Amino acid sequence: MNLRYGLLYLCLVVLIPACFGQNQTHVVKQGETITSIARAYGVDANSLMSVNNITDPQRLQVGKQLVIPSVASIEHRVERGETLYGIARQYEIDVKTLRSVNKLSETYVLKVGDILRIPREGAKIASVSSVSLWPIAAKEVTYRSGNLGGVILIGEPSEVVKSITTGTVISAGPYHGFGRVVVVKTSGGYSYVYGGCESLSVKTGDTVRPGTELGRLGVDATGKPQLSLMVFLRNNPVDPATAPRA
Repeated sequence: MNLRYGLLYLCLVVLIPACFGQNQTHVVKQGETITSIARAYGVDANSLMSVNNITDPQRLQVGKQLVIPSVASIEHRVERGETLYGIARQYEIDVKTLRSVNKLSETYVLKVGDILRIPREGAKIASVSSVSLWPIAAKEVTYRSGNLGGVILIGEPSEVVKSITTGTVISAGPYHGFGRVVVVKTSGGYSYVYGGCESLSVKTGDTVRPGTELGRLGVDATGKPQLSLMVFLRNNPVDPATAPRA
């Protein structure tokens, strides 16, 4: 597969399905505000306003239908001894947001085995420093906000970016908005997208294994050295924290 076809694959088969997931809608009720609606769905208030072309949140009309920007969530199974406050602190999100997203009352008591939805936008992953888990020795791991799934890994400029799986490079080159990008496809059908490299060490057709150097980490427009990691299975986004490492 040549570079041109590989990048076309990245655009048509990988990124577009992630960008155009079906959004929810909400009809504004008496007494609701942009802030309360955003909190109820676990989305950012500014994103909610932007998607619906709202410039003045004070002029929200009852009956208006709002498009809720799609923000994927992860699931957390409650273990013995865990509390709502402890879980919110673990993911660095607001307790009110956690209650609202899961429709929990103020008096609800968590039970072992409860499944909580954790909004990805702004949520952080606990094991941020595990070198074997991520392509770089990430100082911080945060879920990407907006329509594209995946995580943002903060590292060091020119740090080695390593493959976390065995697979074949189906695309390697520049891609608008992502710097230099490597896409690795595994025998199990997973596609791993590594974006944000300043230089690449592999080419299309190469076979890689866990630990193979893919390239060197670059810096974004704000000067931050960060890698975008996205994983897809049959065009559907997969949580990079739980995707196979083999």
